[in-house]
Amino acid sequence: MTFMARPPAGRWIEGNDIRILENGEEFFPRVFACIANATREVILETFILFEDKVGVQLHEALVAAARRGVQVDVTIDGWGSPDLSERFLTTLAEAGVRVHVFDPGPRPFGWRPKVLRRMHRKIVVIDGTTAFVGGINYSEDHLQDWGPAAKQDYAVEIRGPLVADIQRFCHSALAEGQRHQRGQRSWWRSRSQLRSPPENLPHAGGAAAMLVVRDNRNHTDDIEQHYRLAIRSARKRIVIANAYFFPGNRLLHELRRAARRGVDVCLILQGQPDMAIVKTAGSMLYPHLLRAGVRIFEYCKRPLHGKVALADEEWATVGSSNLDPLSLALNLEANVVIRDREFNRALHERMDRLMRTSCREVRLEELTDLKGWGLVRSFLAYHFTRRYPTWAAWLPEHAPRLLPAVPGALRPALADAKGRR
Repeated sequence: MTFMARPPAGRWIEGNDIRILENGEEFFPRVFACIANATREVILETFILFEDKVGVQLHEALVAAARRGVQVDVTIDGWGSPDLSERFLTTLAEAGVRVHVFDPGPRPFGWRPKVLRRMHRKIVVIDGTTAFVGGINYSEDHLQDWGPAAKQDYAVEIRGPLVADIQRFCHSALAEGQRHQRGQRSWWRSRSQLRSPPENLPHAGGAAAMLVVRDNRNHTDDIEQHYRLAIRSARKRIVIANAYFFPGNRLLHELRRAARRGVDVCLILQGQPDMAIVKTAGSMLYPHLLRAGVRIFEYCKRPLHGKVALADEEWATVGSSNLDPLSLALNLEANVVIRDREFNRALHERMDRLMRTSCREVRLEELTDLKGWGLVRSFLAYHFTRRYPTWAAWLPEHAPRLLPAVPGALRPALADAKGRR
């Protein structure tokens, strides 16, 4: 029997109501409605915020909340949200919205590639009673009317005691980012001024759940550990839908072992990728997985952007973490891990419908490029998965910095990141 070096971080919190939200059509109306009804506090973190029709709707909701006295904090990533106009930021600031930018620009004399170690979380907490966690950004390409390039994605709406844990985490992240500002005026409130989350939120449902995060200090592989533990424990079925699939060798090993012991292991991956390299890299692992009995389905309707999984009839996870080197070894991520039969059933119904109606199953006999250079590429890709977690640890670490988005002051830095989606 294989044992984990240490148990995964996190604690199960009982009594939550958790609902799956699919695509922008389900997600945006719920978030905007909850912000419209907020009376005390809105905290929002996102990798991408664009000034399109979705971004404008969010802007209007945040401004209206702040003007009626709600405390509003918004954190965006400086690489993922590069194109916000001065007017957009000014209106937020004048209403009282505090916009924080995660590592907005290059570091003179301390060079660090801008695409590495990003703030990739997508979290909303409203009044300490409702939270949203998932993979959906604030951009109109999460709506189906965007066309063939619209993304397929998921998030969850949470009510119950877990919300207090998520709120505490968001407060801590804001305080941590403020502490590491260098040469910046300390403008954000101190820990003593934080609005304390309610200690005993009433039970709202029957789901046990926990927030699991990935960072570059204390929680470097917590999300991956929860995946591996669920895969190792599965006896009937595993379904993973993940946009950017190139996991480390340990996770690949668990998937292959599960399939060989008779578990129905299904991967839903990109068939119409938003970046061609994503499918190329992932497909190099296909032979190793298919030979072990893992079933692979390519979602061909639109680009897949989801990061969800389920195991057997209780366990599930939804969040921001892909199963690739960036998410598993570099980025700041957040997933909710759920133990609930009703939620598992609802998620499985959506995944099953996706596989039946919008996916193409990949067969081993179809992989004709398994000789010559194709065989070499597959071999190299498989062995790269054994090494990249170690290589990632060699890259420079840094303390995450949050800077205030003072209108005009951050425009050069944001413009430097232009084009990153």
